[in-house]
Amino acid sequence: MDRLEDFQAFIAIVDKGSLTAAAKQLGRSLQAMSRSLAALEREVGVELMRRTTRRSNPTDAGIALYRRLAAALAEIDAAKLEAANRRAEATGFLRLTASSAFAPLYIVPHLPAFLAAHPRVEIELDLTDAYVDLIGEGFDLAVRIGELPDSSLKSRLLVSSRRVMFAAPSYLATHARPRRPDDLKDHQCIVRTMAREGNAWRFQIDGKSRSVKVGGRFRTSGALAANEAAVQGLGIANAPLWQVRSLLDAGKIELLLTRFEPPPVAIHAVWPATRVLPARTQLFIDFLAARLKKDRL
Repeated sequence: MDRLEDFQAFIAIVDKGSLTAAAKQLGRSLQAMSRSLAALEREVGVELMRRTTRRSNPTDAGIALYRRLAAALAEIDAAKLEAANRRAEATGFLRLTASSAFAPLYIVPHLPAFLAAHPRVEIELDLTDAYVDLIGEGFDLAVRIGELPDSSLKSRLLVSSRRVMFAAPSYLATHARPRRPDDLKDHQCIVRTMAREGNAWRFQIDGKSRSVKVGGRFRTSGALAANEAAVQGLGIANAPLWQVRSLLDAGKIELLLTRFEPPPVAIHAVWPATRVLPARTQLFIDFLAARLKKDRL
């Protein structure tokens, strides 16, 4: 008999408490169930079940094996369902939430291709920078930037974006280019008052993470305002590369201190912990991951 069938028989016997009930559940004969159990006990070399006329109770060894096998079989079933799901045609309504700054630049431009490939899918995109309750508010998926808090949600890393220091050519024309992070004390730095790092910018110096205090004549709570201030020559700013990629490509800014960049910013897809994702959600996560890797973030 197939070894997987022996495992399934053993799990059913423990769950149902008797060979007869397990046989009925699996649609097998009582003799087949007995042969499966005997074969498994011979293989492991210990008694797994103590059988009476009415009940079959697992031994300590049986309980230990049951816990391992039950988890393994659940994973096998989930893998089969996921594989089948990937073959299925994507249909239905996908509710997505993402950053109001990130989504227009790096999600919306890719939607036409996804919707063209999956004509039976509809997408609703909610823009917010808050960590919404996905289950409570009925979202299928979120794209989140930065460290993820501990939660029961599942996640997948889509891409990592460099955190860069930059300034406009006009600023660098009148100020010496910084060579090391400590040189920033002699520069006008644009501080984002609402950012986690504030006026203490993180760098990797000699293989270690270190904060360097910065300051300048212009401070702002807005990321877009800080980036534009740098373009206008007000000083040196820092931001995730995804925020300023278009400015860099247009030659409006130049990157600085690239040897000392801090660890990149993680961008994740996050979804409620369900056994198997709907095809539309799984396909969109795969699609977005592939597209973002080409966006040079």
